[in-house]
Amino acid sequence: MAFWGSIYLGAMTWTQKSSGWDRKLLPGPDPFQHWYRDNQVYFITARCRDGFPAFASEAAKAVFWDRFAHYTAAHQFEPWVATLLDNHYHFMGYCKVGAELRHLMRKLHGSVAKLTNDQLSAREAERRVPFWRGDDGHDYFDGCLRDDEQYVKAYTYTLQQAERARIVRSWQDYPHTRVFVDMQTGLEFARKHRAFLYGVPYKRYEQAKKPKKG
Repeated sequence: MAFWGSIYLGAMTWTQKSSGWDRKLLPGPDPFQHWYRDNQVYFITARCRDGFPAFASEAAKAVFWDRFAHYTAAHQFEPWVATLLDNHYHFMGYCKVGAELRHLMRKLHGSVAKLTNDQLSAREAERRVPFWRGDDGHDYFDGCLRDDEQYVKAYTYTLQQAERARIVRSWQDYPHTRVFVDMQTGLEFARKHRAFLYGVPYKRYEQAKKPKKG
């Protein structure tokens, strides 16, 4: 990352971001900047490099879930819903302390890559390096959710990943879609604690909401 900075976005709330200051803050953060913000509902996703199915085996999936549980607990992130497929994952949840998120992601990705590569090399004499990073140089995407509508869309999208991939007819039948907090309970919590990124528009999101001409 180019450099660390903190920007003031509201009463008593600081957001730390990765990347340089050569990009405008508004109308929204660059989708590949990581923002570290207290009291925030996040959507996070990552894919194995080149779409490689590193998590095709149950043993590899077990590695991911074990490290996911360990590091979310260690870094004060409360997962609400998560789905792991063979080559990518999505999860949503509540980040209490924004500065902890970068440590969570660094440790989660590092440990999962190492342990999954250990399995791959033992079975196929192959190690995937880099394991996550794409050609754009970024390991994962994170997004601070703006409002109720974006929250419901992101939660539903995460919940239905195995259905979209036609692995199962219903997400309840897929063991690697996990609900920790149901959608309505999470939404009520976010409203009560003002855990959405109110007042900071997101360019791609705002464009998607505009009615089509003609």
